[in-house]
Amino acid sequence: MSATRCGFVALIGAPNAGKSTLINALIGAKVSIVSHKAQTTRATTRGILVEGAAQIVFVDTPGLFAPKRRLDRAMVASAWGAAGDADALALLVDSRAEFAAGGPGEAGARRLSEPTQAILKTLGASRAPKFLVLNKIDLVERPRLLALAQGFDAALRFDDTFMIAALSGDGLDRLRRRLAAAMPEGPWLYPEDQIADAPMRALAAEITREKLFDRLHDELPYQATVETESWTDLPDGSARVEQTIYVTRESHKKIVIGERGQTIKAIGAAARKEIADANETPVHLFLFVKVREDWLDDPERYRAMGLEFPKE
Repeated sequence: MSATRCGFVALIGAPNAGKSTLINALIGAKVSIVSHKAQTTRATTRGILVEGAAQIVFVDTPGLFAPKRRLDRAMVASAWGAAGDADALALLVDSRAEFAAGGPGEAGARRLSEPTQAILKTLGASRAPKFLVLNKIDLVERPRLLALAQGFDAALRFDDTFMIAALSGDGLDRLRRRLAAAMPEGPWLYPEDQIADAPMRALAAEITREKLFDRLHDELPYQATVETESWTDLPDGSARVEQTIYVTRESHKKIVIGERGQTIKAIGAAARKEIADANETPVHLFLFVKVREDWLDDPERYRAMGLEFPKE
């Protein structure tokens, strides 16, 4: 029998549960973009952690929600597809939001929100080990947390329950150790020092898209996508990166650029710094904004994001 372990853990949950924050905290580096807006993650992102003799490949999935558009359906299908292939499932729950969304049940039991009940129903069909991770425990009183945990235990049998605060790191050590022990025996799939399996140009595009969410409001960021068109390593050790931000309307293009180009400059400056930090070299970032009205219905754009294109 091999002395090493290796497997995949799918992080699933509702939008804004904190999945991207958690995976970055577990890995100790940025491998997934983070935003206070819901449904930021579009495709599965993998972060790689070595814990003792185990290599854990965390899969950050799009938030599970009721899909309305084609892109929504692709995102939800991607999340459940990743869950179906995983060696273990970690359901991440925003404790504060879940407690507010649910209601008191019979005899003081905790009734879970309807979206959460729908997720649990699908999870119940999986034979993989299941772990409940209650996040943001610093924002909920302990008696309420215990009531919430009891509500989940009554709805579905979990192999273990964890109470964490992803932002502060509270509770993460125990979570790492338990997930490592749950991985199947076998050789590692990645080199010991590798923390992500996405190429840098893909992460760079995601970082710029994160800055769109930071700077822009309402529906506009959801109607935009970013692609790294070229990445050139220069003789002085720096990199020249050219990216295109695709939007669906001419009016959106004007908003992204901003008055006298101020908005696109701010997005570019913030993105350039993080891309340089991630790549550990200076980066010269050039952003272009183009209108592509039908990109939300273009199979090629979905493939670029790592998503299956829903036919209907």
